[in-house]
Amino acid sequence: MPDTLVEVRDLKKWFPVQTGFVETLLARRLDYVRAVDGISFDILRGEVFGLAGESGSGKTTTGRLILRLVEPTEGEIRFDGQDILSLGDEEMRKLRRRMQIIFQDPYASLNPRMKIGEGIGHALEIHGIAHGAAKREMVINLMEKVGLTPAATLYEKYPHQLSGGQRQRAVIARALILTPELVVADEPIAMADVSVRALLLELMMRLKEEFDLTYLFITHDLATAKYVCDRIAIMYLGVIVEMGPLREVYAHPLHPYTEALLAAVPVPDPRARRKRALPRGEIPNPINPPPGCRFHPRCPYAERICSEEVPQLVEVVSGHMVACHLRV
Repeated sequence: MPDTLVEVRDLKKWFPVQTGFVETLLARRLDYVRAVDGISFDILRGEVFGLAGESGSGKTTTGRLILRLVEPTEGEIRFDGQDILSLGDEEMRKLRRRMQIIFQDPYASLNPRMKIGEGIGHALEIHGIAHGAAKREMVINLMEKVGLTPAATLYEKYPHQLSGGQRQRAVIARALILTPELVVADEPIAMADVSVRALLLELMMRLKEEFDLTYLFITHDLATAKYVCDRIAIMYLGVIVEMGPLREVYAHPLHPYTEALLAAVPVPDPRARRKRALPRGEIPNPINPPPGCRFHPRCPYAERICSEEVPQLVEVVSGHMVACHLRV
């Protein structure tokens, strides 16, 4: 029986829309951005669970909710069987040794006034693990493992003195310095040059084996997810529309949105033509999402029921789930 590390149930995060006093008074109601709107999934220990979708689908918010970097509006989150939403600040701080995040933009997430070595090792001081020479030794050892060499020299550098690839390796090292069990990788190679993306992915997979990690891999690039993920969930406008083993989802996509995302992946053959039409229009406003299936205004197969009833996420084949009236 697979060991479940993270359990998410009916998770929601609605952000109140900031308006002026007069507008709020006249409207007599408060609008919300429904960033995450009732999603459920499990992450198994030792796997790479992918979360994919367009910008604005709620992927990053989901990752931050799991780490309680933002507080949910509703729902349950369990980490290794423990309800993390019931924990106090001090208990949550201790638990964060076991869960870390790799932010999308390494330059924005690194302190520009803190040397790279100090930034990587800062968590060791916060949690009382190591100080001084012991901290420096641990940081330099990890910097060498992630390819930040010569480590002793780069330890003294500031973020603006490093290349983009080096900064990305630095935030990976910072996430791993506490030897966590779960790492939320939020578009971890999106800001890196194309020439180093494959190297960073290879590094992350090697570190996964060495440190026995579990990844929540957030991406908009299904071509990247294909090479690293074990299972994948496709998000659209705050909800999960399809979920299952990666090979099954790629070979037999069930939701029209998943089909469209896969059709948009570039093919290295100028003679190859897309067999499926891409979705028309833009992703709808998350303040007032469409009724029924949220994808129906852009779906080429939409029928009347799609605009009237919300489809439920149903298992069609073993482990492969879809929320679509036309496929269940």
